[in-house]
Amino acid sequence: MPKTYIVGHQKPDTDSVVSAMALEFLYQQVDGYGYNNPVAVIADPINQETKYLFDRFKVKTPELLSKPIDLQDQVVLVDHNEASQRSPHFIQEQIVDIIDHHKVNLNLSKPIYLTFKTWGSSSSIVYYLMKQANITPPKKLAALMLAAILSDTVGLKSPTTTDRDTKFAQELAQIAQITDFDAFTLDIFKAKSNVSKLSPVQIVKNDYKLFEFTQPTFIGQIETVEQELLLSTKKQELLKAMTQVKKEQKVKYLFLAVTDILKINTKLLILDKPEQEIAQKAFGGTTQDNVLDIGAKLSRKKEIAPAIEKTMANIG
Repeated sequence: MPKTYIVGHQKPDTDSVVSAMALEFLYQQVDGYGYNNPVAVIADPINQETKYLFDRFKVKTPELLSKPIDLQDQVVLVDHNEASQRSPHFIQEQIVDIIDHHKVNLNLSKPIYLTFKTWGSSSSIVYYLMKQANITPPKKLAALMLAAILSDTVGLKSPTTTDRDTKFAQELAQIAQITDFDAFTLDIFKAKSNVSKLSPVQIVKNDYKLFEFTQPTFIGQIETVEQELLLSTKKQELLKAMTQVKKEQKVKYLFLAVTDILKINTKLLILDKPEQEIAQKAFGGTTQDNVLDIGAKLSRKKEIAPAIEKTMANIG
């Protein structure tokens, strides 16, 4: 019997994985969506933060989509829409629905269902759909959805955060019976910033997006509570890894944002002169020893990527 695969982007973050799981639960509860055998899958292995959360709440990791699906199967994309961020194991014509909170970059050959909201996380959108259908997520799923919202909005401090995200996070905390909001958020931050077991290449690729600007562009982000320590002890290793990843990904530009999620500050690690020219025009300031301090910016989606895209367009 045909399946409906629900999948987030490559190199998934917590929101990408959890929103797919939440959609699977919703589709199983509501016949009106009409999706056969909905199953949440992941496009790549989960990161350290997501593993910590799954271990904490004793939740099984979704199956890895590691081979092409049958042509009769359907696909629902969540937390992404751009072709460069999709799993390679299905074709565009199999996509029937997209639920996302990112900028739209689509060129589809047929009409499909689309749900886009200017909210801080895809899990917020899925919870909204649950509320519309009078569906309450079970306790463990509610805890994961709360964690996904907190992760994507940097503890509700990111400029991408909306009143909806805050309201939904509070409601999910009640369902999950998580009373110490700040302690839970700090636990997520610590798990997210733990890169001690990762190689320099894995750190660069731990959380990244490929963008189809005027030139193919890689923007990675490390969210940490030890920004200065990371830059002082691993900078040269990271620069070497960035060179390797740039060649591997076949991109024109590569940027790595090192974001201190407690101090609310981001420093860009700059590889070469072309990136330096773009970054300085986009954010101001002067690069020193391959580092450009871009100030109180947290969001790749809203504050970092748009500024780089605009600058590249102006340069031509």
